[in-house]
Amino acid sequence: MKILYYDCFAGISGDMNLGALIDAGVDPDYFLREIAKLNLQGEFEVRIAKALKKGISGTKVDVLLTGGGHTEASHERVKPIAVKPLQAGSRFKMVSAHSHEHEHSHTHAHEHDHDHLNAHSHTHDHSHDHHHRNVRDIERIIAASSLSDSVKEVSMKIFMQVALAEAKVHGKPLEEVHFHEVGAIDSIVDIVGAAICLDYLQVDKVLASPVQVGGGFVRCAHGLIPVPAPATVEILKGIPVKAGLVPFETTTPTGAAILAAVVDEFTDKTDFVMEAVGYGLGTRELEIPNVLRVFLGRIEEKRESAPGPILLETNIDDMNPELYGYVEEQLFAHGASDVFKTPIIMKKGRPAVKLSVLVSSKREKEVLEVIFRETTSLGVRKFPVGKAMLDRRFVKHNTRYGEVTIKNSYYEGKLVKYKPEYEDCKRLAQENGVPISKIYREIYTSYEVNLDESEPEV
Repeated sequence: MKILYYDCFAGISGDMNLGALIDAGVDPDYFLREIAKLNLQGEFEVRIAKALKKGISGTKVDVLLTGGGHTEASHERVKPIAVKPLQAGSRFKMVSAHSHEHEHSHTHAHEHDHDHLNAHSHTHDHSHDHHHRNVRDIERIIAASSLSDSVKEVSMKIFMQVALAEAKVHGKPLEEVHFHEVGAIDSIVDIVGAAICLDYLQVDKVLASPVQVGGGFVRCAHGLIPVPAPATVEILKGIPVKAGLVPFETTTPTGAAILAAVVDEFTDKTDFVMEAVGYGLGTRELEIPNVLRVFLGRIEEKRESAPGPILLETNIDDMNPELYGYVEEQLFAHGASDVFKTPIIMKKGRPAVKLSVLVSSKREKEVLEVIFRETTSLGVRKFPVGKAMLDRRFVKHNTRYGEVTIKNSYYEGKLVKYKPEYEDCKRLAQENGVPISKIYREIYTSYEVNLDESEPEV
């Protein structure tokens, strides 16, 4: 079993998460190509650089706004890995979510400096347009992108963690809250980038240590508020935390939301074989290393004692169909791994829907509460679920039409199947003006020749 372990001894923020995952093995060029699929071009560049923090070598990721008014996040001497501007022409003009000061007559969900430890340190003039998006706006941006369905799903699970917390903190319905934190470009990159990196790593399970949240107070438009901030506290409910290591905010709402959405188990035990380690660097200099450390490793299946996933099912024949979309959002936000609906015929010929929810045992109670609170269901069936997965590896393949990504699948080290990524095939068909079926034929023909010469194994 391939696992990812978050060692949050100094907390976590969105940019530190990106740095740690890239440092652990995510291809920077792959990340940059995928994040460009959001089509928020012309507003930002992504800087990925190697640097030192308290003598520890790691990766620093910064989202640099190209609309002006940016101050460099760090004055350290760094060795650049990649600085790639996205194409011009975005229909949005946004400001950074991190480390800025502002005075507005209206309310933001996050007006204080969440990342004053791990900040991008942006300053700007508020004479330009200041856009604020709600969760529906974010959902439209992600849905309109050419990212994979799995990346879109995980991205929205993370965003919903922040959205629900903001609604609770500000006492407003979800649809009425406008989010400064989740609506700013660098937070979009941090959250969608997290989903891209996790999809690239293809781990079977995500673990994390208790989360260091820091201490002291942080200044916002309404004065001083205690650390951790209210939204961070809301997101971290049910998650073990540690506090007071330094008198600063060490975990941001974005960082907390990533953990809440993707971690299967929180534990201090590192009972696995470590194969790779990555360090994501923060900006501020502290007495401790201001870094997020992640491990990639493997656990033998026989040593895995944690309960597996659970399938919950309920038949519903008396609920307004319009409500299923909202129910599905709530289920994902409260920990569901998958949600699907099946049309069925019940007794006496009544048409109905079988609602099926896949969830970890850790989040089962939260998901059951959503089902009983938001649907007309009176009872739920549950079954333990086993899973067998092929190992997967992504490789690049050159064709006469251009480069594509191939997903190889292995069983016991032997290649058993492979498949080109649809979005790459679609792009090549459009760029070359040929039918997409011809692109697929060319890929399979040329790739099979390569396999005949040397079949890759793992």
